[in-house]
Amino acid sequence: MAIIINLDVIMAMRKMSLTELANEVDLTLANLSILKNNKAKAIRFSTLEAICKALDCQPGDIIQYVEEEE
Repeated sequence: MAIIINLDVIMAMRKMSLTELANEVDLTLANLSILKNNKAKAIRFSTLEAICKALDCQPGDIIQYVEEEE
């Protein structure tokens, strides 16, 4: 996968649990877990904005592009 989600890293740095973030961002634990575990196919900008606000970070802190090996 070329896009990596580093949500777990940022959450650990901010000492925030998945439950706390889900409540603050108003997402279900299941949907946030899918995103955290790199299983999501897409993310809405409004969701990304809410996550960045809750974690006091930039989108680039959460989303990373890694070139795939051929």
